[in-house]
Amino acid sequence: MVTGLPSAHIAAGRAAFESSTQPRMTIAVLGAGLAGLAAAYELKRQGHRVVVLEAQNRIGGRVHTLRSFAPGLYAEAGAMRIPRSHDLTLAYCEAFRLPMRPFVTGNPRGLVHVGGRRYSMDEVTREPARLPFALDVHEHGQTADALWEACVRDLREQVVAHGSEAWDEIVARFDHLSLYDFLRERGWSAGAIEYYAVMNFVEADLHNACVEVLREDFNRCYEDMLEIDGGMDRLPQAFYAQLEDEVHLGAEVYALAQDPDGVSVYFRTQAGRATVRADFAICTLPFPVLRTIEVAPAFSPGKQRAIRQLNYHASTKILFQVRERVWETDDGIEGGASVTDLPVRRLNYPTPDRSTQRGILLASYTWGQDALQWGAMDEETRIEEALDDVARIHPRIRDAFEVGASYAWYGDRWARGAFALFQPGQQSSLYADIVKPEGRVLFAGEHCSLHHAWIQGALESGIEAARQVHLGAVPGLAL
Repeated sequence: MVTGLPSAHIAAGRAAFESSTQPRMTIAVLGAGLAGLAAAYELKRQGHRVVVLEAQNRIGGRVHTLRSFAPGLYAEAGAMRIPRSHDLTLAYCEAFRLPMRPFVTGNPRGLVHVGGRRYSMDEVTREPARLPFALDVHEHGQTADALWEACVRDLREQVVAHGSEAWDEIVARFDHLSLYDFLRERGWSAGAIEYYAVMNFVEADLHNACVEVLREDFNRCYEDMLEIDGGMDRLPQAFYAQLEDEVHLGAEVYALAQDPDGVSVYFRTQAGRATVRADFAICTLPFPVLRTIEVAPAFSPGKQRAIRQLNYHASTKILFQVRERVWETDDGIEGGASVTDLPVRRLNYPTPDRSTQRGILLASYTWGQDALQWGAMDEETRIEEALDDVARIHPRIRDAFEVGASYAWYGDRWARGAFALFQPGQQSSLYADIVKPEGRVLFAGEHCSLHHAWIQGALESGIEAARQVHLGAVPGLAL
């Protein structure tokens, strides 16, 4: 068992579990990502029998640390940082005594390569007019961040003053708008939108729901960030250490059937087919994967529509192992990112490691259409074309380059997308059906939260599904 007392945040969340008089039950958990692991962990603590079925031969889902590099080096194909504001995530890291270190987000020594010219971030912050964006007169001389802050200040103040009530109003007013439409409605020129989108890596997100961007900003998702020292996969591994007997790897669920008394989960392994009979099932599978599973009786029309329509975003990462961290030796960049309008879009630099000259550069981190284009290439082509782009920013990268790796989440059979991301109107039209239980089948995962793409959302949704099962408080089901 985990030693020491858990964080007060976890302890408070568990208080509701303790009062249940429900009999101990069997719960099947579909998927061993962080939502499934958290649900299983908390249910096991309450004495329930848990069976976790994971199709892959690894745990963690979209927390996926790549370790096929030189000794001591690793990189994150998926989740790579934790905002300080995500207190539940950090509470579990504390409870499992995982070592943390700062994740450097912004760095004035980072570079901006736009319009074929190379600048330092500090230069364009001091002199925004250096950048070749066609701004209206009233927008001149301002950084992209300053333009954004002036645009959303009234909404930010509303959230600070009124909390959830303010969010209800913001969603009612703006959920139908894309980020592009929101900025145009607030008076931005096309040039200012391009400026903001390039500098903040959201050009591929302009036609997704603006409330996604507002929520991340107002919840301080990109401020004061941390990473798990030694790799993000240490968090799912810590859960697994408490659940080793309950987790079944290589177990692909292909059908669900429920009746008034329970749920039958049908799965296959390389050894054959098997069935788990449970009182409840908690399904944490991404909706594109859930679409492939036979369900009887069929889910409600609203759930089926949500499963079909929920938008999943593409993301592709390209990584370089180098003999020398040339960005440090040539430009003094220690952590942070560089901005480009090249196909690679964004470069992220690792936390410096004084024990070795080698390092792993996140040479390209893309979303949406950019990510799909990289994902359509074979890995050799991805790495070669990314080297061409990065060499325009760091000319000595080819001399230092040793091996490359990449990961395209749309090509992952068990994810079929990097994370859920609402299109305009989807929070209002789909969210209630996304989270609604279907009889004895409950749902969890980052897509079942309003913290899309973050570990926090996966954990929150997993714990909430576990709480409902444990308390016998499953909406729409009389026990």
